[in-house]
Amino acid sequence: MGQEQQIRTACRNCHGGCGVIAHVRDGKVVKVEGDPASPISHGTLCSKGLAVTQLAYHPDRILYPMKKTGKGWGRISWEEALETIAAKFREVIETNGPESIVIGQGTGRDYESHLYRFANLLGTPNVLTAGHMCYISRIGATLVTCGNLPVTDWHGDPRCIVMWACNPQWTNPDEHKGVEFWQAYKKGAKLIVIDPRKGFLAKKADLWLQLRPGTDGALAMGFLNVIIEEDLYDKEFVDRYVHGWEAFAERVKQYPLDKVEAITWVKQDLIRRAARMYARIKPAALQWGVPTEQTLNCTDCTRTLVGLMAAAGNLDIPGGNIFSVPPKVRTVSEFSRHKDLSAEQRSKRLGGDQYKLASRVALISPKAAWDAILTEKPYPLKAGLLCGTNPVITRANAREAYAALKKLEFLAVIDFFMTPTADLADIFLPAGTWLEQNHVADNWKRHGFVLARQKAVEIGECWQDHKIFMELGKKMSQPWWDTVEDALDYLLEPSGLTWEEFKQVGHLKGEMTYHKYRQKGFSTPTGKVELYSTVLEKWGHDPLPKYTEMPESPVSTPEIAEQFPYILNAGLRTPTFFHSANRMIPWLREIRPDPIVEIHPQTAEKHGIESGQWVDISSPRGCVKLRAKLNAGIDPRVIVAEHGWWYPEIKEEGHGWDISNINILTDNSPQSLDPLMAATNLRVCLCSISPSENQEVSTWQS
Repeated sequence: MGQEQQIRTACRNCHGGCGVIAHVRDGKVVKVEGDPASPISHGTLCSKGLAVTQLAYHPDRILYPMKKTGKGWGRISWEEALETIAAKFREVIETNGPESIVIGQGTGRDYESHLYRFANLLGTPNVLTAGHMCYISRIGATLVTCGNLPVTDWHGDPRCIVMWACNPQWTNPDEHKGVEFWQAYKKGAKLIVIDPRKGFLAKKADLWLQLRPGTDGALAMGFLNVIIEEDLYDKEFVDRYVHGWEAFAERVKQYPLDKVEAITWVKQDLIRRAARMYARIKPAALQWGVPTEQTLNCTDCTRTLVGLMAAAGNLDIPGGNIFSVPPKVRTVSEFSRHKDLSAEQRSKRLGGDQYKLASRVALISPKAAWDAILTEKPYPLKAGLLCGTNPVITRANAREAYAALKKLEFLAVIDFFMTPTADLADIFLPAGTWLEQNHVADNWKRHGFVLARQKAVEIGECWQDHKIFMELGKKMSQPWWDTVEDALDYLLEPSGLTWEEFKQVGHLKGEMTYHKYRQKGFSTPTGKVELYSTVLEKWGHDPLPKYTEMPESPVSTPEIAEQFPYILNAGLRTPTFFHSANRMIPWLREIRPDPIVEIHPQTAEKHGIESGQWVDISSPRGCVKLRAKLNAGIDPRVIVAEHGWWYPEIKEEGHGWDISNINILTDNSPQSLDPLMAATNLRVCLCSISPSENQEVSTWQS
């Protein structure tokens, strides 16, 4: 037995950043543990990170490039795989133009800089990401409102915490991790939780606001109504640093508490108490989650929440919502060479004229991509490269996503396993896990850190995503570096460190300063927080935020509600899975062997449903099966369901993608999308429930 080596690195089993010590013996990672020296996770590590060895060494993991032929999948060399993709891309560019190639990613594995560089140098404006309704949509809305993304300052000792549609101990949000929230809470901070479901944090909260799913924007207007009506806002900040306050205050008056209660189902007194607590206790921090973005209110809700932070004087103050200072490394934007994409090509971005905010942050919506494939309008998409994404499972109206990807003339997929999306591909490229890569991690986040993710092992013929984009780019005659590490030297150059030196340092942190607006103002056209947006006004949109009723709800579509009487709140998070990932990992699947739908006991009794029973959930778009779990902590009018489900143990093509995939039920019709970001309405639609005739759905055996 060889000597054990310990390598400090950074996890990426979810959105990542947690410090890890990888124990390596005889060229194999034998265990991982949290790194106490991590400035972000402080030695903690969640179930997903702890299970990485079962992912890396899983017997079903694809360890070499594959090509699909008439006889099925066969092993090929990297040279053949890359040349096959490059040849097809050259053919498409010659006959249709580079815009007919779509490059896609999921929530990312810290390869955004390399993916966008490849796409920009290729000449395609059509990059398909989760960003239209997850995080980047928040960045886009805050850029035009206050010039940057305000993040929670856990290090600044917040005395009041508003946990809005977020469960940081399970989901580890994009910036800081659940452990830092918990440390702040344990110091005695007041806690307000806004969630349709009474989970762990709601039980700990001083105030729990159980809102109707999707009505976050209206609730935020209710908070503001109280703060303005009771003269609780920060007058000095508003007078000096807010543009359009009077018009904004007039808009807020359109949301008196009786109206907000009718929309949100939250009692007026509770709204008033929560608003007073947030406005009076200093400093106060608001931590938001993606449910605020995954409806057609995406942009307006984000802008309203920024208005709430501004009104209370909690922007860029210690313990409030801050603009972190990044360390001195090259930005993702600079590395990605966005300026190399010509104005002519940018003008061809699918949906760019309609969804101007999405176009501004250089992405397209899935709906625009599916339409271009299926209808060939405004022009056809012919080929695609998808990295670390499984849109057949994770995008709204899954049947349309499946049909579109199946119609593509050519598709290459970069992933660990053969997923329902990868099944539709022509070429499969095996990606390295975070244990198998060198990278300057977290360089796209707004928390002020970059981290050294060090390669611990090499497994099979897998390449880290960054190398794949580099080597494929070279095949397309793009300018890249000789090695991954050379590119990292370029990323790190402003810091004065090389990659080899940075590995020894472990992380870099920007030097934080507060109240930056006092010297610099805000990075908006007026130099102020634009609650009346001059950018949106210029684009012909309402410059003031508002709440729009869900396109499918008991209010807007009562005729549909007669057949589908329940509000489906899809996207329930678990501590085991990261969207559609990890369903094949034994430790994690044993914790959560089946997809869960939570139903109030009264609702279950009404339909003759017992706990543990398989249930049919139907919407106007289809029917899926999940296992019932009774939960008195949700409203009887609401059904709460997990997302991301497929069955890796089903070895036939498709892996049971249409059995329990909640996105078969969700809507992506044009009227359901955010008008600026094209955010998809994943969280709210109408459904019906009934006991399933088939009670033998699960095929998992540990």
